[in-house]
Amino acid sequence: MTELDTIRIAAGVQNEDTLYIRPHLANKKMRAAQTLMQTVYVYGISGCGKTSFIQSFIGKRRYYSFSAENMSIDDLDIPLGGKHTIVVIDDLHQLRDDELRDGLVNKIEALAGRSDVWLILSARCRMSPWLVPIYYRKVFTVIEEEDLALSREEMAEYFALWGMSPPEVALDKILTISKGIGIVARLIATEMKSGVPFDDNGIERMRSGFWDYLDHHVFDQWDVDVQEFLMQVSIVEEFDVRLAEMITGRNDIERIITRAQHLGNFIHVQETVVGRTVYVLRLSMRHAMRRRLLRKYTKERWERLYYNAGLYYELEDDTPKALLMYEACKDMERIAGLLIANTRKNPATGHYYELRRYYLALPEDMIRDSVDLMSGMSMLQSILMNVEESERWYEELKIAESSLSGSAKRLARGHLTYLDIGLPQRGTTGLVDIFKRASSMILNRNITLPEFSVTSNMPSQLNGGKDFCEWSKRDKEIAKTIGKPLELTLGKYGKGLLSLALAETAFEKGHDSYEIANLTNKGMMQAQSGGKMEQCFVAVGILVWLNIINNHVEDAYDQIFCFRKKVEQEGSLRLIPNLLALKARVDLYRGNAIEAIDWFENAPDENIEFATLERYRYLAKVRVYLLMGKNDKALGLLQKLRYYSEVMNRKYIYIETMILMAITQYRMGHAEWDRNFCDAMKEAESYHFVRIVSREGSAVIRLLKETSWVASHKDYAKQVYSETEVMSVTYPGYLKVLTEEAVFSENAIKILKLQAEGLSTAEIALELNLKTENVKYHNKQNFKKLGVSSKIAAVTEARKRKLI
Repeated sequence: MTELDTIRIAAGVQNEDTLYIRPHLANKKMRAAQTLMQTVYVYGISGCGKTSFIQSFIGKRRYYSFSAENMSIDDLDIPLGGKHTIVVIDDLHQLRDDELRDGLVNKIEALAGRSDVWLILSARCRMSPWLVPIYYRKVFTVIEEEDLALSREEMAEYFALWGMSPPEVALDKILTISKGIGIVARLIATEMKSGVPFDDNGIERMRSGFWDYLDHHVFDQWDVDVQEFLMQVSIVEEFDVRLAEMITGRNDIERIITRAQHLGNFIHVQETVVGRTVYVLRLSMRHAMRRRLLRKYTKERWERLYYNAGLYYELEDDTPKALLMYEACKDMERIAGLLIANTRKNPATGHYYELRRYYLALPEDMIRDSVDLMSGMSMLQSILMNVEESERWYEELKIAESSLSGSAKRLARGHLTYLDIGLPQRGTTGLVDIFKRASSMILNRNITLPEFSVTSNMPSQLNGGKDFCEWSKRDKEIAKTIGKPLELTLGKYGKGLLSLALAETAFEKGHDSYEIANLTNKGMMQAQSGGKMEQCFVAVGILVWLNIINNHVEDAYDQIFCFRKKVEQEGSLRLIPNLLALKARVDLYRGNAIEAIDWFENAPDENIEFATLERYRYLAKVRVYLLMGKNDKALGLLQKLRYYSEVMNRKYIYIETMILMAITQYRMGHAEWDRNFCDAMKEAESYHFVRIVSREGSAVIRLLKETSWVASHKDYAKQVYSETEVMSVTYPGYLKVLTEEAVFSENAIKILKLQAEGLSTAEIALELNLKTENVKYHNKQNFKKLGVSSKIAAVTEARKRKLI
């Protein structure tokens, strides 16, 4: 079903004249063009019904009809006539003769300029470069594929022509699958009429039928080298020139892509970043080509293509995609090598969680044969919250280390020390002594440690890879005793760590802003001098929160914007997901609910799977749930976070989760909010954490006023209350539940209104001075927020909710 969902073929395919519905949007454009005698350019892939639509519109009128594939320039010497003469030129994509094309350009421009001629052009691809100058000089009306798609009402009318009246639910499903595309609707109607049930098996049969159509009526007509190229690149979801070169072995990729684009609207440009253009085959095309590949190539030949793609991804350090390719060609040696190499990375830079399927499928004997794999399995099981399994593999590694010697023993000892420091469930008990021993062994060259990440790509030292709340109770004392061993053990990851750790604990305890800023900037400078970008992210996080509590929210926003540019320049893209989550939280203070909700739409879905490495984004997501009034969903996610914090002994996350849970329950009218809030406040006070409470501002102030919690130290309670009150006054709209209308941006509402008036995407873009891509993005977001899958359904639902 997924493949059919993305097919974009117009509705002009017909079996008989009586089984044809002329699409409203295309018809509207055509009528306007006819009134103005404006040249029309209709495009869409083969079989989309361009010709049928044109013939239906013209009806019984006489007209000139030519195919660019077999016409001559002299054919376009159309005599002058007193009445309007209609001239149709089809198959413009077939023009390959430069001399003929040059001559045709002049003829087309001449015809487009004649007042007695209405010129209609048709092709499979978007407007070719050689035609664009005429388009701008003469101004064409362009009818796109999506203009030829059937609306819900038209789809019902089309099925009525077949003598069928699908129920509302079935019609919705047909529309969802076909996207209003005529050939898909025809396939469905034909099968249903013959008695095939409209279920998964029936849909699979229809999909296969469509692929057969593409195979015999489209692909077989193309040059062999174009067919070969598209079959070969169909093994990947997207490609750039370098990847295509690696897979195919060709050195003329750009030329053949251009040729393929002229054959039909099958290849889309997804993005262009720093001179790198990414291409995507339509899903229907990709699956059809992949099926064709398996039919025409030997097993050894197509496996070689996957191997080549795997090498490319391996060179690009994209381990998950490389493994997919090697798995497809069954290269177990490469797979094992990649998994071992990945275990030498820390969880923040490696792909432990993403690759868990591969690791968990490894035979235990194979794991025991590798020190790296035993260490990696211990860390992976910890990430998966399987503490017993994590400790089991630690013990397996310990046993192995005792029987090894030489460099193998040093490697095993290094991994054991790494796990002693890095395993999340171990907490910080005894960690000072472990760092001292580790630094001594490093100096004596007794061990070599794998790379560390203290932050796990989060803007926090205190609540990063491990929970350091206990250290915050005597942070300055620990900093004095552990400074040198820490920097020696962690290497580049330790630069700036102590200054930033002291700054963050000072911030959480509500200390002087000048002292915090001074320590933060010192740590930032140290990290920038041969350290790691992760520590710079911690510094940015502290400065962002410092700006927020001091009512400089725009400065906080600018800080994030500047750091993102730095991250992109340095190539530290793994920081971006959590950086965007931090930005979403700043948006909540700025009152920029729409951007926060837009971020939310792409946040990880905890209902599919709960990934512990996504905890920072989950906590941001909880706040957006509260903003949107989705208290049940917020509570469900918080319950998962609480379980994680308890299993892994994460005190900071526990406190934050319980505060948010109390806020959620208070809004829901649940009495247990006070018990959870008291529990959170008791824990927070034990560390003298002020800001974890006060930055929730107006969302928590009423709880502070109504709770039964009594602080052990009055000064702490006074500081928490006064800071929270200031925050609630400074940001009164923070986490205030939005009205439904506020969830939709101004442009989103305008687009819905224009769609209700029957305007196409292109017309809406012109009306609102937006790019077509922006209109499509708003459409996608509107569909999600309204819970629908088509424009008609979106308009209907928006009217029900009185949004338009």
